[in-house]
Amino acid sequence: MSEQWQVGVCSWSLQVGSIPELERLLEQLGLSHTHLALGDPHHASWAEDDATFIKSVQKAAFIPTASMLAFPGEDYTTPATIQQTGGFSDPTLREERLELVAWGSRKTKALGLTIMSVHAGFIPEVGTAERSAFIDCLRRALDIAAEQEVTLAFETGQETASLLRATLDELDHPRAKVNFDPANMLLYNKGNPIDAVRILGPDIVHVHVKDANVPTEEGQWGAEVPLGEGQVSMSSYLAALAEVGYSGALAIEREVGDQAARIQDVQAGANLLKQLTSQA
Repeated sequence: MSEQWQVGVCSWSLQVGSIPELERLLEQLGLSHTHLALGDPHHASWAEDDATFIKSVQKAAFIPTASMLAFPGEDYTTPATIQQTGGFSDPTLREERLELVAWGSRKTKALGLTIMSVHAGFIPEVGTAERSAFIDCLRRALDIAAEQEVTLAFETGQETASLLRATLDELDHPRAKVNFDPANMLLYNKGNPIDAVRILGPDIVHVHVKDANVPTEEGQWGAEVPLGEGQVSMSSYLAALAEVGYSGALAIEREVGDQAARIQDVQAGANLLKQLTSQA
């Protein structure tokens, strides 16, 4: 196992509304690293304006490992609704969302970070009519981020690893990388997450640690569960990350339950990860 791994948590998993609250909860959990949401209606609506937010983060005791950009209007009610509304899927929203990529990239750079995660949306399959315009949009987003020396880390799950691999190869852009989430592969029923780590390994620059079970009903979500209780196999996941040479942060993500339940699950997950990494 990597000695450089740092166990952290996604800020939005803690359902915090301000940087002082985030700092307090991280201290309570005994964690010093966080995947930091930039601010959006779904994952974090910060009390601080951008300038105050940046200053507060810079003064805080915790260490942000990457930023996260989500888009207003993304609807995760069902797999079908997020397919329609997620990322850059809707051509009529692309210009607006590219402007948000520019805003997020500037904010990320101001925070002193170089990685911003984002869901690209449901990537069209190779050879389909809509793929060319989608790829052009992703390339524009990457160029925008590159102007701020920011890498876009596309989060896994809404496509198979082989399709994302083909897309990264087609983009052939130095700022196109991966934020790997093993549970998303299962929630969307897009393949074995351990195999996916090996396919995407050279481009994984940030990861989530989350657990889930595959859907039991066609067209519905799988079930997110506490770390160690699902089908990911945390020990196999960490072994695969080590195999491909990943040595960054392990950001626990928990998106089910109220704040108290999430904090409890994050604490248990952090304990499990620390145990697994110490056994290496």
